[in-house]
Amino acid sequence: MSEERGDITEKPDEREAEKAVLVSVLWGDVSEEEAEESLSELRSLAETAGAVVIRSLVQSRRKPDSATLLGKGKLEELHRLVSENHADLVIFDQELSSSQQRNLENALGVKVIDRTALILDIFAQHAHSKEGKAQVEMAQLRYQLTRLAGRGTQLSRLGGGIGTRGPGETKLEVDRRRINMRLKTLNRELGQLTRVRRVKRKRRQRLEVPTFSLVGYTNAGKSSLLNRLTDAGVLVEDGLFSTLDPTTRRVVLPGNRRAVITDTVGFINHLPHQLVEAFKSTLEEVREADVLLHVIDASAPNIERRAKAVEEVLDELGALDIPTIRVLNKVDLLGREEREDLRRRFPGGVLTSTVTGEGLAELKERMAASIPASRIVRLKIPLEESGLISMLYRRGRVLEVSAEDGCYRLLGEVPPELAERLRPFREDGGA
Repeated sequence: MSEERGDITEKPDEREAEKAVLVSVLWGDVSEEEAEESLSELRSLAETAGAVVIRSLVQSRRKPDSATLLGKGKLEELHRLVSENHADLVIFDQELSSSQQRNLENALGVKVIDRTALILDIFAQHAHSKEGKAQVEMAQLRYQLTRLAGRGTQLSRLGGGIGTRGPGETKLEVDRRRINMRLKTLNRELGQLTRVRRVKRKRRQRLEVPTFSLVGYTNAGKSSLLNRLTDAGVLVEDGLFSTLDPTTRRVVLPGNRRAVITDTVGFINHLPHQLVEAFKSTLEEVREADVLLHVIDASAPNIERRAKAVEEVLDELGALDIPTIRVLNKVDLLGREEREDLRRRFPGGVLTSTVTGEGLAELKERMAASIPASRIVRLKIPLEESGLISMLYRRGRVLEVSAEDGCYRLLGEVPPELAERLRPFREDGGA
């Protein structure tokens, strides 16, 4: 398979944007359908980063060329495309080694990046908090560190023999040392921020508040769902990785059950390992959750593949065994037959729409059902322990209350963990 894709008309307000050519090289058992989906996703990533995609090029080979991925003829064709369309940038869907990147830039005369570098650039644009910026910078530095060796080889060739030794290797070591020093600084900063996050999480655990974490493919509607469930007011954009910084909010479930829900960074196919490593402190929120809400864009093509990509990251985080509710979002974009097909393919999933509100009540019922059932308790609490009364109203449901003989007498419905804590004050014997 070898083909050139059509162009996209450049918008007037995009004239200053970089013009990009997308390239995908296929080998192995990758199907044409998977390749098309991956290239379409690469286009969305490039546009999210601010580029204007003017051409796409695809080549199928038995194995990739070790120097440039592409064959000689296809590389010449790519050079013509770049020259004729005055492209500024070439983006490969596959990961490039440092030497491949250098060879391609020499052959094409323009900047060449791969999918990993593109995703890192988007993360850098969308990181707003101190923690998010530090995590993205750490991922970028680790990515650069793997590419110093190629640069060092190139420079060291100029320094072979007496009288010709140059600064190549010295420059390499200086760069490596600077990156490692900066990584140590970022590690310290993230360590402090992580401790703050862990203190907050331990406080929630001490109060025994059930926790939910939203996970899912990027742009599946996680932030929109958080807003509808909690009135969180989180930024919502129709774009990839629009939300990087985790947001935790309280949610009230049926039966007056109180819980917290956290929105996390979206996942994607071939999510760079550097990002997973850098964001591990943030993604601890996923690993420590009682229940995961796996949000799936029901209108997206090949949603099974997207769901699998999310599960692969969860497996890498050690969170695959956490109880999970699948939330099939954006069903307002589907017809009746498509919805029925969705129910067959994802049995037990909850169909929702953050636009119309469909399915949100059912989702809250499912979330409440995933928490251990409440218990009815009869309590006698001394007046000086009035703080327990506030806790009852916050975390349970007070059915009856009266004051006599210096005590509060209450009949309440509380979660089992709170019932155990209140055992010394129970008139029903704590059974």
